[in-house]
Amino acid sequence: MFEKLKTSEAPRRTLAVLLALAIAVGPTATPALAASGAKPANSGPPTATPIQHLVVIFNENQSFDHYFGTYPVATNPNGEPQFFAAPNTPTVNGYAPALLSNNPNLNPANGNGASNPFRLDRSQAVTADQDHDYMPEQQAFDMGLMDLFPANTGTAGPPPSGTGITQTNGLVMGYYDGNTVTALWNYAQNFALSDNSYGSTFGPSTVGVMNFVAGQTNGVSATLNGTGDEVNGGPDGSLTVIGDPDPIGDVCASPTRNQVSMGGQTIGDLLTAAGISWGGFMGGFNLSIVNSNGTTGCSRSSTGLAGTTADYVPHHSLFAYWSTDANPAHTRPASLKEIGHNGLANHEYDILDFYEAAEAGLLPAVSFLKAPAYQDAHPGYSDPLDEQNFVVTTINLLESLPTWKSTAVVIMYDDSDGWYDHQMGPIVNTSTGPQDALTGQGTCGTAATSLPGLNTTANPNALGRCGFGPRLPMLVISPWARQNFVDHSVTNQTSIIRFIEDNWLGGQRIGQGSFDAISNSIVQDFDFAKIRHNGTLFLDPNSGEPF
Repeated sequence: MFEKLKTSEAPRRTLAVLLALAIAVGPTATPALAASGAKPANSGPPTATPIQHLVVIFNENQSFDHYFGTYPVATNPNGEPQFFAAPNTPTVNGYAPALLSNNPNLNPANGNGASNPFRLDRSQAVTADQDHDYMPEQQAFDMGLMDLFPANTGTAGPPPSGTGITQTNGLVMGYYDGNTVTALWNYAQNFALSDNSYGSTFGPSTVGVMNFVAGQTNGVSATLNGTGDEVNGGPDGSLTVIGDPDPIGDVCASPTRNQVSMGGQTIGDLLTAAGISWGGFMGGFNLSIVNSNGTTGCSRSSTGLAGTTADYVPHHSLFAYWSTDANPAHTRPASLKEIGHNGLANHEYDILDFYEAAEAGLLPAVSFLKAPAYQDAHPGYSDPLDEQNFVVTTINLLESLPTWKSTAVVIMYDDSDGWYDHQMGPIVNTSTGPQDALTGQGTCGTAATSLPGLNTTANPNALGRCGFGPRLPMLVISPWARQNFVDHSVTNQTSIIRFIEDNWLGGQRIGQGSFDAISNSIVQDFDFAKIRHNGTLFLDPNSGEPF
């Protein structure tokens, strides 16, 4: 079956069969079907907790309030999936009545985009992309007043079509509830949800992915086609990524786009050195596959509610900026058994490889997942409903495998897209420079208190890393996760690195200014005293409702 992966979409057909059966006869049939063809899981290396398999679904561009502002209260109009909270569901730091009726973003400085938060219904799942650049996000925060989002990060529709506030920059004040992001709300009911987790710094997708895998956006080692406004150059010569450059050398990188390579280490380097199996799995990465629409190579594309888009986005690539972890030619692994281990693919694979490895009982210890772009939730070319299909399909499969009893899934996001969120996070790292604007023009505090950069001798205070940034959703799903639990402790994108380091690496840190040294773990989202019996929740990937 692995050889077929090179020219077909076999795992999609396999998953379609699994899901069709699950919908037809209920979730009890799904584990039996999957288990019958799965090999026993290999016994992994020692871990500090019962979690031997961590799967991180790293999606795009959502703020906490945009998805969970009214949790756990949904509007439940006719014709949309229904959501009713379980008794004793904890509240979140969401929209208090005053924020809904007299929001500070009614500030006249926002112009005709001045607005209270408003509900987007399921028919409005597709929206315009908002502005999520490093400086505009800080300007929207307005020194903590959180009142200038339409003026700085708002982008008018269509989509969605219609009239009124959605056709102004006030669209940035829109939010969904459990009738659209139904699966995520149901996962929150049954597992752990954080309402106090943040982007490690301000900034867009590439910034988020670098913080996610390295805790560090400083350390640009090479540039191509110039740096434009993608890289911040500090007065000490430090180079920090604040935008969305492509990775140098990636065969799918745009020849006209600013490109960079990074120095320093990632969590992948630490896992490789310790002999821990791991992989980055990305939609569209296998360039030999021909999609059903006839597209292949770097132009492989898929169609969702928002239209057709390329499956693989180079500046979203999980490890492509570091030569030690990159697979710039998208070389295929020599065999299915290579997945997760050193080999031709250098730990970088297609998302379809993940499904096949999982079904074969070859799930790596740590897996980082990036959906095909049409399913990654990024407004403008993706949406919450296509995202839901990817997330639920993936988790349904994982829950059906023998390895589920030792697995944890984290759902998290690379940035907020600029969507309104009322909660400012703690500023744990400061910066000064032309793109900083949190505490004044050119400032996010003072440079003197900035974390060091990659070269701590020449660069004791690396600039361009103002953060924590916007608040983002994060969920932890596992038989060991606390049930119907809201985590109020402060976490950020690098908290995942911290958990991996503590669970597999004996507390080893990346160092050189990485946020891992100052981040909390996510261990508080688990209860390791006793595993929950079964600990599964099978959902319909279309409606997000339980079977």
